[in-house]
Amino acid sequence: MCIRDSPGLATVGTNHPHGVGEHAALVELAKTLSADVVVVGPEQPLVDGLADTMREAGIDVFGPSAAAARLEASKAESKSFMAAHGIPTARHVTVSSLEDGLAAVRTFAVPPVVKADGLAAGKGVTVAQTYDEADAALRDCLEGGAFGDAGATVVLEQRLEGQEVSFFVISDGTNAATMLPAQDHKRIGEGDTGPNTGGMGAYVPAPIFTEAVHDKTMARIVRPTLEGLRSEGRPFVGVLFVGLMIDEASDPWVIEYNVRFGDPEAQPLMLGLQAALGETLQAAVSGNLREGRLTGAPAASVVLASAGYPASSHKGDRISGLADANEIRGVTVFHAGTRRAADGDCETAGGRVLGVCATAGVLTDALHNAYAAVEAIRFDGMQFRRDIGRRATVV
Repeated sequence: MCIRDSPGLATVGTNHPHGVGEHAALVELAKTLSADVVVVGPEQPLVDGLADTMREAGIDVFGPSAAAARLEASKAESKSFMAAHGIPTARHVTVSSLEDGLAAVRTFAVPPVVKADGLAAGKGVTVAQTYDEADAALRDCLEGGAFGDAGATVVLEQRLEGQEVSFFVISDGTNAATMLPAQDHKRIGEGDTGPNTGGMGAYVPAPIFTEAVHDKTMARIVRPTLEGLRSEGRPFVGVLFVGLMIDEASDPWVIEYNVRFGDPEAQPLMLGLQAALGETLQAAVSGNLREGRLTGAPAASVVLASAGYPASSHKGDRISGLADANEIRGVTVFHAGTRRAADGDCETAGGRVLGVCATAGVLTDALHNAYAAVEAIRFDGMQFRRDIGRRATVV
């Protein structure tokens, strides 16, 4: 059962016509359905307190409280949290005026990363290559209103070097069960060029995340994060995403937190998962989660985006080849920005349109099958990267 009206979800479940902001209606729906566990997916309803509303109504819900979701809602607040609990992250400066921001930019040895403080659908980050580019990103946020209220405060952050890893941890507030490390591809262009997006593809597992890196991440980041939240009276029940940079010394640094399963990483994670997810979520909700790792098979996802993305989003282009793509071994096509046209055909309805995902015994086969499925799909203006997984397959 789900509440999003998606052509993809309609093939595997029942869609209910409620918005994520309709808290009272969602509580009644959960009661009507006698839902065992409600999983809150998107970040905005978590930040708005949907999980709190469900708990107050006596409904078992997998997702953090609004107080714990502040880790994602405000980059400035999450940086303060990391500083307070000794969690390794880059040097940063938070500003709310253009004058202060322009002065702060020049205090960084290299041009800083410019981040809108609030939720910006994964697009509020500029990895500036020059100081002028950082200045322009500041102006877009603080004067141009590029991200509305989310950009009214800006975090300037020292640029870290290394490889990024997405690490997901399921928690009952005390214990943690970890998932395979993933690697996302944020930039629109191949070779990690062009503007940031919400993600153009991902794969699991990420070879850079060795056993030694895993142990450092748990000891230096995950456990202090959960302990810090618990000490502040906001224990984290849900899935904690830690965006990491792994440097040349194999040390992990926190880039950001998310408080939910995010795409595109969740697609290969879930498709290849070899553990009982439902039982794990219920154990987290009940406070009986067992520490350990959720195993999975190698998997990869390639995002197909609409013309103009990420600056704009072209809608209404007919999509063909979905059935053929889904027939390829190990492939599942996830819908993100699609809708049904009047004649029943599927068409584009958003920036990131589809996630073409495949799993196999080895990652190279998963990538091959995913790209074979991509070749079967067509819509006008379709954009995708041809180098997903390149770091994992370099000999």
